[in-house]
This record gives sequence, C-alpha cells and structure tokens, in this order.
Amino acid sequence: MSPPRRKDNGSRVAGTSQPNGRPANGVPRAPAAVEDKSREQTDENIFLFVPNLIGYARIILCIASLYFMPLHPRRCSFLYSISCLMDALDGIAARQFQQSTKFGAVLDMVTDRCTTTCLLVFLSTAKPAYSMIFQGLISLDLASHYMHMYATLSMGGKGESHKNVSAERSWIMNKYYTNKIVLFTFCALNELFFIALYLLCFSSPLITPALLPTAGLAAHKGTSPVTPHQPAPSLLFPSPFSAGAMEMARANKMDSMVPWILTLGSAPVMFIKQWINVLQLVKASQWLAEGDRMDRMQALKEARRKGQ
Repeated sequence: MSPPRRKDNGSRVAGTSQPNGRPANGVPRAPAAVEDKSREQTDENIFLFVPNLIGYARIILCIASLYFMPLHPRRCSFLYSISCLMDALDGIAARQFQQSTKFGAVLDMVTDRCTTTCLLVFLSTAKPAYSMIFQGLISLDLASHYMHMYATLSMGGKGESHKNVSAERSWIMNKYYTNKIVLFTFCALNELFFIALYLLCFSSPLITPALLPTAGLAAHKGTSPVTPHQPAPSLLFPSPFSAGAMEMARANKMDSMVPWILTLGSAPVMFIKQWINVLQLVKASQWLAEGDRMDRMQALKEARRKGQ
C-alpha cells in the first residue's frame, strides 16, 4: 500500500499518488475543479432540452405522415409540412433557453435528411420513370451533408459547427449557413417542391386501362375530377396497399392546379439548393484533401528526421 498523501488543509487521506503528484498507474489526476464541473455537467439531461423535444415531435409527425402517405395526400402533406416548419423552432428555442448542443445539431440534420429521403423514396415508387433522378437526389443530399459534417469535425476541430463556413472557403455557403432567413427560405421551398410533386401524384388525369375491372371501362379513356372512377379496391386487389390499389387511390383525388403552381414556383430555389449541395460536396472534398496533404507532409518530415 502506498503511503498516505496530505491534503492542502493538512489532513491525511489514503491514496496512491507518487511524490510528483501523479497516480501510481501513470495517469494524471484531473484537477478537483474540473472533476466538480464534470459532475455538474452530467447532472443535466441533454435529451430533455427543449430544442431536442421539438426534434422528437418532428420525428413523430414525420412517422405519422408516412402512415398516411400512400393513400391520404392532404393529411400527409399537412403533417409533413408542420414537421418541416418546426425545423425553425428548435434553433429559436436553443438560443432562447441557451440549450445549443452537439446532439441537437446532429438530431436536426439527421431528421432533415431522413424526412426528405422518405418522401423521395415514395416519389420514386409513384413515378418510376423518374426514379433514377430521385435516387440521385437522395444520394447527393446524404453524401453532401455527410462529407461536410465529417470535414468540419476533422479539419475544423471538435467544437466547430458545420454552419460556421468562412467566406474564404465559399462565400455562397457562408451566406447560405450564416443568414437564417436565406437558410430557412431555401430549405422550406426545397421541401415545398417535393411536397407539390407528391400532391401531383394524386391528380393524374388517367388510370392505367389494365386496372379497370371491365372491358367497357377499359375502353374509357380516363376519369375526371368531377366523375372519378373508384371501384372497391378489395374487389380488384388483395391488399389495399398494393401498387394497383395505390394507383386507383391516387387517380383524380385532387385538383392539380394548386400543386402545379407550388411546383413551378419553388422549382428555381430547388435547383439552386441542389447546386449548393454539389458545391458543398466539392468544398468538403477539397478540405479533406488539404488535410491529407498536411498529414502526409508531416509524416514525411518525421521520416526524414528519423533517417538522419
């Protein structure tokens, strides 16, 4: 047993410190002030911070919208839109209650990526002719944000935020991330474009003739919003969620005028947002490559020093 050590107040306590103040196992002991501060921090329940609670509510709304997505466009669009609009509330709550956390930032980004991906997956199934485009958008969105987040953590430091983009790296991304109005407008209109495309899936002017139950109806060119053709899905398809039943449910369920206006109005912003995603991917790749060159140069210097 190692000899007892003396506190600053002169009392004797048992311990394993060496004369130089280091523990016998060679690991330095953290100062008492740091240990007390660490204990105070662990008492806070980060998961119950107000911004994170808003994030959980967004996830619940998103799951509910997915449940209504195949057959109920109005309910799905309403729930999905509320979930997207709440994206601005968590940032306001974080600043108001001084509860900005790394967990909250990651939760916000992951929720955004997952909700958009789920909607694009549905569009891929509803519009198979354009599925490759939707799959490309999913891949670009995930790759761009992952590369940007990883480059920020790897090159910018542990405490660096992915929204802190200097104007020297990219003045466009600097304006995009630092101006809250610009960021909200781009994100909101980008989601509005895909929501409008989703609504257009329920305003098709024609039904596939093979899905019509009789030859007389098969000769019919289609339906109209005034007299939609809606036979009982159970008579045609075993499952109401089959591809055929979904097409029957989508055909002429709503007028296409409003979805077309929303689609055309938000399309320019959506295209700019995708260009920003490409730019973000390129800049993150260049930043990581810069770090690789610095590491290789450092390793080469050390190898030369050892060889001397």
